[in-house]
Amino acid sequence: MSRGKRIALIVLAAVVVVVLGLAIIIPMLLNVDRYRPQVIAQIQKETGKPVEIGRLDLTILPQVAIRVDDFSLGNPEGFPTGDFVKAKKIYAVVNVSALLNHKVEITSLELDDLSLDMLQNTHGKWNFENPPEAPDPPNDPPGDKSASFTLGVISKLSVVRGQFTATSLLASGVPGPALVEVHDTSIDLHDVNLNAMTTASIQSPAPAPGEFAALADWFNTKVFAADTQAPAVAEGTIEAGALLFGPLNVTKLKSKIRLYPKQVYFDDLDLKCYSGSAAGNLSLNFGGANLAYGVDAKVKDVKIGEFLDAFPQTKGLMTGTLEGSAKMSGLVLKSNDPLAGVTGTGQGTIRDGKMPSLQITGNLRSLAKIASVGPANGDPSSFSSLSADFEIADGRLSSKKINLNGNGVDVDGSGNLTMAGEGSLDYTGDASLAANGNNPLATLLGGMAGAKFADGKMTFPFTVGGTFAKPKFSLKGRSGAESTAADEPSNLARGLSGFFKKKKQQ
Repeated sequence: MSRGKRIALIVLAAVVVVVLGLAIIIPMLLNVDRYRPQVIAQIQKETGKPVEIGRLDLTILPQVAIRVDDFSLGNPEGFPTGDFVKAKKIYAVVNVSALLNHKVEITSLELDDLSLDMLQNTHGKWNFENPPEAPDPPNDPPGDKSASFTLGVISKLSVVRGQFTATSLLASGVPGPALVEVHDTSIDLHDVNLNAMTTASIQSPAPAPGEFAALADWFNTKVFAADTQAPAVAEGTIEAGALLFGPLNVTKLKSKIRLYPKQVYFDDLDLKCYSGSAAGNLSLNFGGANLAYGVDAKVKDVKIGEFLDAFPQTKGLMTGTLEGSAKMSGLVLKSNDPLAGVTGTGQGTIRDGKMPSLQITGNLRSLAKIASVGPANGDPSSFSSLSADFEIADGRLSSKKINLNGNGVDVDGSGNLTMAGEGSLDYTGDASLAANGNNPLATLLGGMAGAKFADGKMTFPFTVGGTFAKPKFSLKGRSGAESTAADEPSNLARGLSGFFKKKKQQ
């Protein structure tokens, strides 16, 4: 090794030793933990919430930062005892020149193992809101009074291993079931205005327009709209391992995010759910007595059976793979009805599925088999495709056009359903299967069932009523009125079959 290289290595080693030495000595000389009472007092003053900090330490590498251990921000008055925010560690990168002048100016924040629990009381107030005027601390905190600490715009804020929940308090004062849960979250935000995120939330922005305003009228609540022309209090990206929205479960989420006081916008949302995926936009509005949401999304390869199993009323009703689109908004209400507080439109197609409890094709094939028309084999509850439009309003899901391609049977219909209680079905339509109009028995059977022959098909008008657990499929008959139970397809087929057997025995 040349002499020049040896000198360079010695100089480099000396620099490393000096830097490491300063990284150890400077934090010992600058005891930032002595400012902890002032930091606590300032946060309490600006937020109106109790604060606890385990310890403050100064780190030099890789950046000059104050490490906060065991930070917690408690719930304000009017809420149960507990913490609104908890973080195992917070790294606050500070302005070095300001720090030398005994001022703590934070330029970026990293929060590790963060827990954020949002609570809404019975008056519609959230625990993240600040009081209009935060009281001064009763006593001046001890320590160096020349030091100051301020909260303002943070150029960068990141969260590692975050957990978030939003819950409403019951009349008894205890938290009810979670409205929203987000787990295993990482967030990167820029230009975060911490003061605006909390103090601005006590103001009253303009009422929300459109569907949100209609929902507000229906449920006697108030929903506010964000001033999206004004700068967001924070913008960035979010990723989450799991999201629960009421009974619905998302296994993976990735999105852009915009934060306004009391509102969150998820843009270019991409998530995995029920073995499929969804993409679109989602908004959450915390401005009213009930959490409001809006969604505009497309879904693909969603297992409809897994989705319906989330609701007791529809569990086991149908299987198949769903793709489609929906635009909906609503309020999260304390109701067992999944359609309560929801309004929206959309369309979808379910392929290669089954409807075990509603065997339309099975009922019609009972007639077809006796008349020697149509298919005689295969699963009577299966279908190759089911397409429909839908509109949700007033707790009812309505469809103007439904098309089902079953196992040898085609169905066109319309109607609506409700999901409150046991649910209700109210559908009418026409079911067609291949038939020979010259077959005397088919002609007799078709006449009794009110069927018509055209283009090599026998078409039966029908209705579907009853509940999800006990659907009732009936033919309309020749007069257009619904058949009685004795005239339902399966009963009619069995009766005719018995009649011809008796004739043969005689």
